[in-house]
Amino acid sequence: MRIELTEEQRMLRDEVRRFADEVVRPRATEIDRSGEFPRDYYDQAGAMGLAGVAVPEEYGGAGMDAISYCLVIEEISRVCATSGVILSVNNSLVCDPILKFGSEEQKMEFLKPLAAGEKLGCFALTEPGAGSDAAALRSTARRDGDGYVIDGNKVFITNGTDADVALVFATVDPALKHRGITAFLVPTDTPGFSHGGHEYKLGVNASGTTELAFEGMRVPAAWRLGEEGEGFKVAMSTLDGGRIGIAAQAVGIAQGAMEEALQYAKDREQFGRPLTAFQAIQHYLADMSMELDAARLLTWKAAWAKTHRKRYSLEAAQAKLYSAEMAQRVTTKALQIHGGYGYTKEYNVERYFRDARITEIYEGTSEIHKMVIADWILKAS
Repeated sequence: MRIELTEEQRMLRDEVRRFADEVVRPRATEIDRSGEFPRDYYDQAGAMGLAGVAVPEEYGGAGMDAISYCLVIEEISRVCATSGVILSVNNSLVCDPILKFGSEEQKMEFLKPLAAGEKLGCFALTEPGAGSDAAALRSTARRDGDGYVIDGNKVFITNGTDADVALVFATVDPALKHRGITAFLVPTDTPGFSHGGHEYKLGVNASGTTELAFEGMRVPAAWRLGEEGEGFKVAMSTLDGGRIGIAAQAVGIAQGAMEEALQYAKDREQFGRPLTAFQAIQHYLADMSMELDAARLLTWKAAWAKTHRKRYSLEAAQAKLYSAEMAQRVTTKALQIHGGYGYTKEYNVERYFRDARITEIYEGTSEIHKMVIADWILKAS
């Protein structure tokens, strides 16, 4: 495994950083306050190849590797965590499973426009009674002739308000538990498909989080992703990749918060000296830098494993768990360095502090990841 970035990866990072600073950053505070989904600059990101970073060019993507994808999500999240998760969902929770499990026809019909940024996807797994216990979902898919009729509800669906395509999970028989879950690719203009209003949240407030409802929604069998009963396998495999994206998002949030804190500490004077002259602040900055590098390296290791191994659940869980908890610690220190000003809306650090919190919850809570890691340790012992 290489620790240094390739020339191509450095060029990508620099290009995305410019886009983030010039296009995304100026509206980050505005969309956080309004909750407006940033579809306009999602379209710009798509035109740059950021909607399907690791998807082969023949299917509309940029044809890069998983570490390149991490660089994209980190750089966007460094200025706007909302925009980072929007891209992460489309890349890892929608494009990835179609690439891995889809037929050639599905790749051309669904994957190509999603990876090219012409369409936006969402991942519809979570339900009111099925969060961490995904096998407990109650949405049903009843076989009817040459298709299925889907009924049910989903909650907390990122991109749900603006998505063009949803990857929907439903069971063909609740008695089968996880063995009955089946995945479907569903255009959101399908009759019987609807979404609720925008959910205003503590952080990542413009990510289009909403409820989805399916009422007698008829879908052809050609929209089924994988075989009947393979949906749980599709979901779990997909979430491994998604967790790497959230790890990169957490790194980006923490990096942005540290940059804000460092600049503030240089500019702010107390007792006739800049804050950077005080040992307590220096120790904060040292801890933040060290933890950021550790989280970034764990994330890159997981991305490398995704590229080179069939199974990478352990690496993904470690990266996501550590990065999310690191983001909590770093943004807390960054806010503390700002003192009372950090608790106001005048400075961006309070947004980073709020945005960091969700990284310990979505795409697997920290508690779930500890279970995954412990399970791998025990099996290997």
